[in-house]
Amino acid sequence: MRALSAILFLTLFLAGCATAPSRITNACAIFEEKDSVFDNWRRQARSASREYGVPVPVLMATIYTESGFRARAKPPRKYLLGFIPWGRISSAYGYAQALDGTWAAYKRQTGRWSASRTDFGDAIRFVAWYHATSARVNGVSLTDTYSLYLNYYYGHKGFASGQWRGNPAIQKAARRSANMANNYAGQLRGC
Repeated sequence: MRALSAILFLTLFLAGCATAPSRITNACAIFEEKDSVFDNWRRQARSASREYGVPVPVLMATIYTESGFRARAKPPRKYLLGFIPWGRISSAYGYAQALDGTWAAYKRQTGRWSASRTDFGDAIRFVAWYHATSARVNGVSLTDTYSLYLNYYYGHKGFASGQWRGNPAIQKAARRSANMANNYAGQLRGC
């Protein structure tokens, strides 16, 4: 009976770690729900912010926009002949929706070889690293969530060449990210 209780507890614990927060538009609620002895998102976000200089609300807004805080988020599938499931539109995966090649470059450049795209701490540190790189490469302010998101989505060369100008849907996503960063900033001042 004791072994069954331990297995049930472990199963519930692991399932809880992999679930998205229930109130993703409220930073205080996210941190309250995901701050525990086993998993402290607030501490991980602050640590990434300190290491790379990117404000916590900007980091959280990027993850909100990319995955809705779902650990195993993937882009939609392509369909062959309109109904046969085929590959995905990109290799984006995890909280940060990091592409395979970009994630590999992050691990190589930072030495974080065991980093996982499904681990919130690793993902938020990746977002911070990428935004700091955007600031260095393209001169974007670390508080300019709109431009940081466009860099994140299009890559540094795509942003610099202005590829985003012809895509109103991505501009809308960047505005949503910027608005969410502002909301998160206001919320975090009160909790």
